[in-house]
Amino acid sequence: MANLECRMYEAKFPDVDMVVMVQVKSIGEMYAYVALLEYNDIEGMIQFSELSRLHIRSINSLIKVGRMEPMMVLQVDKQKGYVNLSKRRVSEEDIQICKDRYNNSKHVHSIMRNVAKTMELDLEDLYIHVGWPLYRKYGHAYEAFELIKDDPDPDSILNTLTREVKETGPDGVEVTKVVPALTEEPKDALVKNIKGMMMPRQPLKIRARIEMECIQFDGVLHIKDAMRKAEAAGNEVCPVKMKLIAAPSYVLTTLTFDKEQGISVLNKAITACTEEIEHHKGKLTVKEEPRVVSEPDDILLAKRMAKVNQANEEIEVDDDSEEEEEDRELI
Repeated sequence: MANLECRMYEAKFPDVDMVVMVQVKSIGEMYAYVALLEYNDIEGMIQFSELSRLHIRSINSLIKVGRMEPMMVLQVDKQKGYVNLSKRRVSEEDIQICKDRYNNSKHVHSIMRNVAKTMELDLEDLYIHVGWPLYRKYGHAYEAFELIKDDPDPDSILNTLTREVKETGPDGVEVTKVVPALTEEPKDALVKNIKGMMMPRQPLKIRARIEMECIQFDGVLHIKDAMRKAEAAGNEVCPVKMKLIAAPSYVLTTLTFDKEQGISVLNKAITACTEEIEHHKGKLTVKEEPRVVSEPDDILLAKRMAKVNQANEEIEVDDDSEEEEEDRELI
């Protein structure tokens, strides 16, 4: 039977300050014990004081056996083989980044494991010669698999991978030869699994936040013109939308499959918006540079906008009440 157990990444242990996905295995008197899912389930520990910044009344409300969640690495003991972790130091942004990376890595791992199983290959050997070189070259093997999925000639990517083998020549001298990392049959199996198991890529949402003001008599019209200039900077691939949160705060967004292109388009939109509003003696300040945002970010923004709208409605009601009171006084 081929070995089908292996960590997802080349490093045997995560780096300090890295946020990793864990699963809670047991809860003791002072520590909870977890398995680091991306590192072949090596053991990690989290002290109860690292669960929350607030006073802990009930451990069970903060951590439960079987639950999967991101935690930050505080210390790594490579000799003893365990990792100290923290939950309270993980930010909302860290959580989403960790979840996205883990989901992609899990997808890659599933494909690699399936190929190793069906072709009776050693999973770690497959990672050494295929998976981890793709991680190094493309940032994440998932990105390489996406290219292979859509490429009519996937060999253009896989044929760049090689391995060294030692052979004994006719003279009895051992020589080292460089050969393809995969022979034709395993390579075909990998391509087939990638094309069959990779899900369609979802577009990324890129967002930036600005503040814009114009105190001229017709400042509102100039702001609207600046918004139109920003949206005109978009294109069919990366359309730009600009919305008011609450004056003077605005957000610019675009959907794209290319992160760098999306960020570039939003930067151009901000530049066009800035030039237009400054032409009319207005001012634009970038409060949040263009970045990829997640569903939780959208939820937070929606809650913020709803809160602003509710506050505006309350102000309008108060104004109406004051006008009615004035009318009664006049009568």
